[in-house]
This record gives sequence, C-alpha cells and structure tokens, in this order.
Amino acid sequence: MFVRTAGRGFRFGAASAASAAGAAGAAAAWGPASFRPLDKQAARCETDPATSTSSKAAAALARYEAYWPRKIMMVFGAPGAGKGTQGAKIVETLDIPQLSTGDMLREAVAAGTEVGKQAKAVMASGGLVSDEIVIGIIADRIKQPDCSKGFILDGFPRTVAQTKALDEMLAKTGEAVSLVMAFEVDPAVLEERICGRWMDKGSGRSYHVKFCPPKSMKLGPDGKPLPATMTDDQSGALLFQRPDDTAEALIKRLDGYNSQTLPILDHYKPKGIVKTIDGGRHIDEVWVEVAAKLVGK
Repeated sequence: MFVRTAGRGFRFGAASAASAAGAAGAAAAWGPASFRPLDKQAARCETDPATSTSSKAAAALARYEAYWPRKIMMVFGAPGAGKGTQGAKIVETLDIPQLSTGDMLREAVAAGTEVGKQAKAVMASGGLVSDEIVIGIIADRIKQPDCSKGFILDGFPRTVAQTKALDEMLAKTGEAVSLVMAFEVDPAVLEERICGRWMDKGSGRSYHVKFCPPKSMKLGPDGKPLPATMTDDQSGALLFQRPDDTAEALIKRLDGYNSQTLPILDHYKPKGIVKTIDGGRHIDEVWVEVAAKLVGK
C-alpha cells in the first residue's frame, strides 16, 4: 500500500517567521477539521465553538508541522501481518484516502476515461492490464481533490518493474516515495492468524476463533469450531473461510511475497525511507510504533 502528494509538491526547509506564518495560513485555510488533533487540548479546540480562530489555526498548524511535507507512502506485509488494520488507522490519522488498484481500475472503466477505455478493451479481450495502463490510472486518480493531502496505494506496486515505473511517474511532478512501512511477523504467528479467520460475506466483517470469535461459536470434540455455529453477530448469517486461509496456501502466499515484495524493499532501503514494524504484538502496541514512525522529517 502508498501515500502520494498532489502535483504541487511543496518543500519545506528551516522555518522563518514569514514561512511559519505562511504555513499557519495554509493550515487554517484547509481547516482544522481536516486534521486529527495531536492531543486532548487540540481535540477540545476542534469541538468547542467558543474557541478562537487563532487557537484552531494553531492546532491545525501543529498537525501540519508533524506530518508534512506530505508523504508518499507504502505499507507492506505478508498475509496476516496486520497491514490492513494499521492502514485504516493511518488513513484516519492523516485524513487521506486508501486507493486500491482494483477499485481505481473499475472506477476508470465506469467513468469512461481515456485510460479506462484502454483497460476495458484489454479486459474484454481476456488480456492482462499492462503496468503502463495501471500507472496511467493512478496518475489520473491522484489528481482528484481528495488526494490533495496525500494517499495510500493498496496492491501496487508488486514488482520492482512496477516500482520503477511508479518512481518515474512521481518524478514528473518532482515527487518521490518518502516512507515505506514493512510489517514483520513470525510465520508461525501468521499461520495462527490466517487459519483462524472467518468472514461474513455480506458485510465483510472478520472474526477469529482465538482473538475475536463470534458469540455463537461452539467447539467440537477436537477443539475446532463447529461450522454450523459460526454465524455473524449482527445478521446471524453463516460465516465462511477463504479457500486460501489454510496453512498450505499460506506457504505459497509467503513464497510469493518474499520473491516479489522483498526486492521492492531492497529498492528503497538505500534511500533511508524503509521503516520496519514489529507486527507480531497487540494491535494497540503496533499502532504506537506506526504512529511514531509516521512522523519524520
């Protein structure tokens, strides 16, 4: 997954009084509602209608200075590493969209954009959409207003060739990937997480036999959950397990991750932007590390 800035790409050095005032003005113009407060005082500033405009601008500026220059960010991790959970928290914290290549492709086709038409023709013929077309779709999508403060790409790049193509596209606007988070988890922990996962097809809600079991779950004599008792807490619908949520399938998925994704990390390590995350801990503990590493100058 990645975060990108809009094409204007600001660069900030040591702040003078004038530049600080300019930044404050920019933060105020965007409005404090576009930023999550950094502390309880900032939170009160956002919700108290009596708070002065200057206080609100100061809270917005504090957030601006903590997380900007805007990040072009990627989040990597093997299946079950927790990148989806933490990615959602990053989206909430930075107030930026998470962009799935699959969703972008469908949206481009539905909108009938030029690159969307190219993708539609390829898919109609049964072919695979080329990296060039995907890059074109991404380039179009990140020009939209909701990406003005950044974005996270989900599912791209998957190969070094795609990574280099993405770098070239960003370079056209004077930008580059600025932060890559890699979640590291012991394979035994990944197996426990993956193999115990059950899903609700209608809502997408996820359960786990150990960490988050449905209220209806009952165990058989072998200690495993009885499928007939695995139902969604809200709808009562039967839950299911994905075909690839097995120990055998996980081995293949990990092989694919190691062979394709790890070289991408090696590509960015010389730039000093790869941050490793211990994803084997409790969700809240992982988030503490993620939040700390979001802030970087």
